[in-house]
Amino acid sequence: MRVVRGLWRILVGIKDALVLIFMLLFFAALYAALAVRPNPALPAGGGALVIKLSGALVEQPAEADPLSLLSGDSGMTRETRLRDVVRALKLAATDPQIKAVVLDLDSFTGGGQATIAAAGEAVDAVKRAGKPVVAYATGYLDDGYQLASHASEIWLNPLGAVLISGPGSQHLYYKGLLDKIGVSYNVYRVGTYKSAVEPYIRRDQSPEAKAANQALADSLFAAWTDEVSHARPKAAIASYVRDPVAALDTGGGDSAEAAMKAELVDQLGDRFAFGRRVAGWTGAGNGGPGDYRAIPLDRYLAAHPAGDGGKVGVLTVAGTIVDGTAGPGAAAGETIARVLGEELAKKRIKALVVRVDSPGGSVTASERIRTAILEAKRQGLPVVVSMGSLAASGGYWVSTTGDTVFAEPSTITGSIGVFGLLPTFKTTLDKVGLSADGVATTPLSGQPDVFHGTSPAFDKLMQTGVENIYKRFTGIVAEARHMSPSQVDSIGQGHVWAGGTARQIGLVDRFGGLDEAIAFAAQQAKLSGGDAQPRWIEREPSTWKAWLRDLARGSDRDTNEAMDPWTLYARRPQMLLLGALGAAKEIAAGPAIQVRCLECTPPPARVDTGQAVGLLGRLIR
Repeated sequence: MRVVRGLWRILVGIKDALVLIFMLLFFAALYAALAVRPNPALPAGGGALVIKLSGALVEQPAEADPLSLLSGDSGMTRETRLRDVVRALKLAATDPQIKAVVLDLDSFTGGGQATIAAAGEAVDAVKRAGKPVVAYATGYLDDGYQLASHASEIWLNPLGAVLISGPGSQHLYYKGLLDKIGVSYNVYRVGTYKSAVEPYIRRDQSPEAKAANQALADSLFAAWTDEVSHARPKAAIASYVRDPVAALDTGGGDSAEAAMKAELVDQLGDRFAFGRRVAGWTGAGNGGPGDYRAIPLDRYLAAHPAGDGGKVGVLTVAGTIVDGTAGPGAAAGETIARVLGEELAKKRIKALVVRVDSPGGSVTASERIRTAILEAKRQGLPVVVSMGSLAASGGYWVSTTGDTVFAEPSTITGSIGVFGLLPTFKTTLDKVGLSADGVATTPLSGQPDVFHGTSPAFDKLMQTGVENIYKRFTGIVAEARHMSPSQVDSIGQGHVWAGGTARQIGLVDRFGGLDEAIAFAAQQAKLSGGDAQPRWIEREPSTWKAWLRDLARGSDRDTNEAMDPWTLYARRPQMLLLGALGAAKEIAAGPAIQVRCLECTPPPARVDTGQAVGLLGRLIR
């Protein structure tokens, strides 16, 4: 009977699995059928284009794990693709159907500084076309206000505030915890400023790392201030940021009034008042008081599908650079090399733009991507690199392929350095009464020995490997940037630079965004008209995974996930902690030798909280 019961359980399990697979295939087919419907018509008479940024604004949204979505365990924040926002704004500038643009920033969690700046430039184009752009939020932090500053009018809820803190945060250091649990890290590195390994070997920043990080933060804040001041010259940004308590006093202790007094915002009002203001341009909607005729971003884009017949290929390298294959949002070396190789084989493109937004990662994956791009150069294609918010370490390794490199003043780049990390657990085993013993035939038998510690021979080999990769790294940079290896070494050593400084020292060539890079590449290839338009080279997200993601998240068109600024501000340390834990997990689980910039971890807007919380729980246990 026991055998029969076991067989019955197996059969039931097979049946359940088949039913689940059938349901997934059915819904995927249903989604595909719905996706090929004619594009939805926009409302007669037009309305306001509503760009509701729920979550982060990113270069390339990450593909979520479907099992996590089905179980509800996914901790990834919602993400909106930058180029979708920019394309919609460009269309809106000349579309008579669009009477105004609404930036709904109530649930915006931020993004890279250069990424937000690119969206801000597209907002400026709408204003130059004579159309109003209005922003609304219950509260604005740095990222939200950076984007809102480009609007014609900034609205703030009377219960809200504008809280500007500027770049700067605390980093988590693990040395004390590792000592308590008996874990030792063997560190192999090249670069005085390669502070990615410091959390594992120190309880605080080294003086060199602190000086470099302070210089970077100052450069980024200067770029932020310049952008906001230029977009909104009447705002008293400098005094408001320098002395927020004094600014609060001018508002009689009311933070919203203080923002008004400093002219950081134009109007205080709830969503009913804001809606009536927008309805003055678009006409009233059918949803009751404060409703206006709204055209959501996704509906507008569906009604205006993007053309993809240009001859300027755009290859996106976004996210941590990893070996093997992966979906969008992770720069998987094999995936990127494969999609580029397939495109080159079709002979459809005459120029290539490489859009980089990555803190680096695997050495081998970085080299795989670099050599794939060099194949395009061998075919005679001009190659232009466009740096987003971040192109450091492995991201810069990939960027060396560019004949010309574009960056923004707020781009984070450089970090030319290499490190390796290996944990050993001898003290941990001693603490719990365990020991290990064995035999060896060569000096490398059983190495790396995580039970007793690594041998001098192994340490020598690892350090030599790191130094050789650093030599290779600086050699690639020297050849690409027409410098001597000693010059590269002097600006390398793991030092991280803001885009403005990077241009001065020769790591980048020009300031400009992706549009400027595409136009320059087209010019180099002597393309014009439709041929000068981009053709995106990337692995498209799985259709059924996209459906599952949308199902799990639900529709946010009619919801306003408002959060007061104090809660947003209070959550920032938690997100930074989770981001630090997530980065620690990635480094510990990654290759033994890496070209990665830990100082350049993704902003808190893009943190996989599920992964990070899981790691925190394991550490506590």
